[in-house]
Amino acid sequence: MIFYEEIFKAFQEQKVKYILVGGLAVNLLGAMRTTSDMDILVEMSDENLKKIVEILKSRGYRVKYPVDPLKLSDPHIREEWINKKHMKAFNFYKDDELKEVDLIIESPVTYEDAKKDTVNIKVGDLILPVISLSKLIKMKKVSGRNIDELDIKELNRLKKLKNR
Repeated sequence: MIFYEEIFKAFQEQKVKYILVGGLAVNLLGAMRTTSDMDILVEMSDENLKKIVEILKSRGYRVKYPVDPLKLSDPHIREEWINKKHMKAFNFYKDDELKEVDLIIESPVTYEDAKKDTVNIKVGDLILPVISLSKLIKMKKVSGRNIDELDIKELNRLKKLKNR
């Protein structure tokens, strides 16, 4: 069983529109990185967000913020959360398993942009949509965290190997 397999299966069954980014994407693209959360870009439609929220809640995930996660579909509310609450991701967590799922709401790469060159990676009977190397590097460059600087070096190394 892979980490978050139950969510990936439900996403696949419900045809959720998402793309893996963050540490899991780094791993799936071929670099070694320890991570315990799942970061995703998602299509921000009412229908897609409703599927995501229902899947996560039905598996015991709770919202970290005292707000309705379905309000993410409203661009004005999302913008307010980004500007006034400095929110970059909307977090769901599962205490008993120390799992977290972050829906990225502020990024230099949108879901629509990322889906143009998504890499589909087969893991068992799952097909996981993963952000491209170039777009993942672009996302990590704006974060400014030490771990992201290390990821960028490794991702650039992978990019060079693939371009040979």
